[in-house]
Amino acid sequence: MIPLDLSGKVALVTGVGDNESFAWFISKTLQAAGARLVWAVHPRMIRIVEGFLSSDKPDDVESRKLPYGDGSLTVDRVLPCDVSFDTLDDVPESTRTDRRYSRVQEQYGDYSITGLMNSLKESHGHVDCLIHSVAFAPEIKSKLVDTTRAGYWTALSISAYSLTGLVRAAMPLMENRPGGAAVVGLTYLGGVRVVPHYGGGMSTAKAALEIDAKQLAHNVGTRGVRVNLISAGPYASRAARGIGEIQGMIDYAAQRSPIPRGITPEEVANTVAFLCSPLASGITAEVIYVDCGYHAMGV
Repeated sequence: MIPLDLSGKVALVTGVGDNESFAWFISKTLQAAGARLVWAVHPRMIRIVEGFLSSDKPDDVESRKLPYGDGSLTVDRVLPCDVSFDTLDDVPESTRTDRRYSRVQEQYGDYSITGLMNSLKESHGHVDCLIHSVAFAPEIKSKLVDTTRAGYWTALSISAYSLTGLVRAAMPLMENRPGGAAVVGLTYLGGVRVVPHYGGGMSTAKAALEIDAKQLAHNVGTRGVRVNLISAGPYASRAARGIGEIQGMIDYAAQRSPIPRGITPEEVANTVAFLCSPLASGITAEVIYVDCGYHAMGV
């Protein structure tokens, strides 16, 4: 039997916001392979995400069905985490006193990256798979020339540096795990080529994310941790639809790709499961394209 078996593994999936996101499909596939799930969700989104997990609406029930057999998506813990903050000391007063943040802290406790890892240490003791599916640029609809310094730094902090912050904080839980541990992040072609409608510093953040992942792979490889990225083709998630022109981007890529269609979120999820499995034990510091080959085309 091919060893794509994640039984007993603990997968920390960040960036789950709804049941159409890559993170949602990745979670289902990891669980179908046997992994236990912990979600790190933005404090402003945690009640919404918990609603998708418990809703009795037929569409929501259907969205929780696992691939490759029977079963429904279940999550060991849903924890709040704003990856803008390494510790609670980094949280500005305006955020500390925000009603939703205050409520989340009262109910769940520390919502910083450090708080997330402390909670995981108490409940699970280790992490085998860390999925980075976090990206945000408040001015993404702006051309780079029109992007403010504040918007630019926010895009880099949340979309790129958060990978470093999460990996550093997770190391005590990930290093020297039996069979090794895996970090997998999501990037996009906009990090290496100009893509209209992908502004606000987000393209710069993806470029930074790609070199950061390679450096992190070098930094933590001796500790038994592999770091890879998946560059997914355009996909009409709820978040992506907010960018504008997403369907046009999908159609444009599909018309020019060697496999002439758009991608599916399941294809991205399957690649994540592979990278987290023993089958990928010799793969690190890679950016793997799941885009039907569009990245190879010159015109």
